[in-house]
Amino acid sequence: MKAKRLPSGNYRARVSYRGPDGKRRYESFTASTKKEAEFMAAEFSLSRREVKDTANLLLGDAIDEYISLKEPALSPTTINSYRKIRSHAFQSLMDIPIKKITDAMLQQAINEEIYRKPKKKKVGTLSPKTVKNQYGLISSTLKMFDPGVIHTVTLPKQARQIRSLPMPQEVYEAVKGSCVELPCLLAMWLSFTMSEIRGLTKSKSIDGEFITIREVLVTVNGVDERKEMAKEISRNRRHRMPVPIRDLIDQVDGDVIVPMTQKAILYHLKKCMRSAGLPEISFHDLRHINASLMAMLRIPDKYAQERGGWKTDHVMKSVYMETFSEERQKVDNIIDKFFEEFV
Repeated sequence: MKAKRLPSGNYRARVSYRGPDGKRRYESFTASTKKEAEFMAAEFSLSRREVKDTANLLLGDAIDEYISLKEPALSPTTINSYRKIRSHAFQSLMDIPIKKITDAMLQQAINEEIYRKPKKKKVGTLSPKTVKNQYGLISSTLKMFDPGVIHTVTLPKQARQIRSLPMPQEVYEAVKGSCVELPCLLAMWLSFTMSEIRGLTKSKSIDGEFITIREVLVTVNGVDERKEMAKEISRNRRHRMPVPIRDLIDQVDGDVIVPMTQKAILYHLKKCMRSAGLPEISFHDLRHINASLMAMLRIPDKYAQERGGWKTDHVMKSVYMETFSEERQKVDNIIDKFFEEFV
């Protein structure tokens, strides 16, 4: 069901099935992106799949089927997280037919997850967010294979965490001159994510004075996988490239702009923060710093969402296609001026 690129630049996915006469037939689906073509093919395959009395499926088998159907349309990291949930979460329900699963059984399983201790953690239990994400897969599977039943459960509430992040100037002084200066600036200044930064190349991402997200590099089970598209369409964005960042990129040998592993980047960031006497932060916290900075500088919401690649209907329909309007350039000037005062 994998889509292939056509000479026209579009992608085509084909699905084979047997018609009423028993003969093999094929249906083709063409779209402008690979993911769209594969998603259309997956939906068609699902609509034709003949599963007798799906409510008799064991929950574990139903989840396996759900993952198989969704795999062409979802990112490798999402599929990998689904498989981990299948293997470790809600295990008391996996061998029960979905038609026999009651609200009480679901609630009991949720309560068990709340107090379950993850294997990789020496202390503590699963976070409310983790439990919610896990139940999301269970709920979606039940809706697909037993659509006539509506389950009502209570999920754990997530306490609001108020954190005090360091100022951009402090982070910059901590990483200045280190091997992670460039990736940290790309995250803190341009609001790029780890996978976006690791996917940047001089040949595909640099176009004159602009830097564009055209690929992402994700790590699944310890193996790097380069993808043509980011997780959301709004993530495939374009920024004007600040001079300090351009100068750092010019110093990089080879085509890959940040040729470091995810583990190495995080290790050196934490090391720099400790050496500067600052609290350790995650790499993703740099995007939080960027978002907080834009709020402090009173950047209009639609431009903040656009720069950060946060998906909304407004961004996708009316903002994303007008990336470098006069107003957007004013926004870039404000943010660039802030950083250029200390970089």
